[in-house]
Amino acid sequence: MRDSDVLVIGAGIVGASVAHHLATAGAPVTVVDTEAPGRGVTAGSFAWIGSSGVRTGPAASLRSLAAAEYRRLESELPGLPVTWSGSLSWRTGDAPPVAGPGQQLLDAETVAALEPRLRQPPEWALWAAEDGAANPVGVTERMIDSARDHGARIELERSVSAIQRDASGHVAGVETGGGTISGRTVVLAAGVATAGLAATTGINVPVAASPATLFQFRGPAGLIRTLINNENFDLRQVSEDRLIAAADSADRTLAAVRRSFTDAGGVELLSAQVSGRPMPADGEPIIGPVAEVPGLYVAVMYAAVTLAPVVGRLVAEELIMGRPAELLAGCRLDRFSDARAGGRGVSAGSADQQS
Repeated sequence: MRDSDVLVIGAGIVGASVAHHLATAGAPVTVVDTEAPGRGVTAGSFAWIGSSGVRTGPAASLRSLAAAEYRRLESELPGLPVTWSGSLSWRTGDAPPVAGPGQQLLDAETVAALEPRLRQPPEWALWAAEDGAANPVGVTERMIDSARDHGARIELERSVSAIQRDASGHVAGVETGGGTISGRTVVLAAGVATAGLAATTGINVPVAASPATLFQFRGPAGLIRTLINNENFDLRQVSEDRLIAAADSADRTLAAVRRSFTDAGGVELLSAQVSGRPMPADGEPIIGPVAEVPGLYVAVMYAAVTLAPVVGRLVAEELIMGRPAELLAGCRLDRFSDARAGGRGVSAGSADQQS
């Protein structure tokens, strides 16, 4: 990596992780975003830290490290707002599945012991004891603060409009509403905005917005103890009288919560937030350097909250050491045949992420 700044475009949880890991390793970093850290798509994430049950695909090996990488991050940033509750997953009427990595198949009696306020515990559920959840904005802010404490520049309320290149085609910096920011390496960790920024260099990054709705409810303290995933909702308790759910319909979700638990008749909907989470065309992360544009690096993915610590560490290692990370081999942009706009190649982008 060269001595000049690495520009990280996007102060969502992925950009924050990249900046934290680069800065703590001594690399000169500048983070650029239009909003405060984590206030884009990151803020609308259900934020499930799920290492369990993933068997195939390029992200499988990354997800398998998610819990351990968050534990590492907790040791670096004591008091990180992460809760380790475990998760229970089931589908009513389905035959019991085979437990995947990190999972255990439980019967109804054991489920009831974990969630005593369930009216009708399912006949079976998959228990992932190592799963947890993050306060996504809080985690993002802590990583940005860490990057700043280690010398990073944090440029907020700066809208990036294009990536600049020099006469040789190498990245030279970015254009913003407040002027040019120079840098020989640009990391696009900007969620769905990645595609537009990459296009300014002639690169196509196949990522689009996938709508995701997060509901916040007021409910009794201790209504649920774990993270619950079933056909009605992903549900967890985030404070004494607050729950959040990832689901499609406010009315159906509220009704499902009320009928699923004892003492839940007074649960009420407080808010609904729709976010456009970045979804690569094949659902797998797009992470790595862009060969056609020297100095350009892309980091865009779904399940960004889950993957942020491990991805941030690996991206920083690739940029600093100049050696490809084996764990990222299946995540490269060049797996898409049309990555180069109008033909062949690779791709990249800019803004905020979600999980």
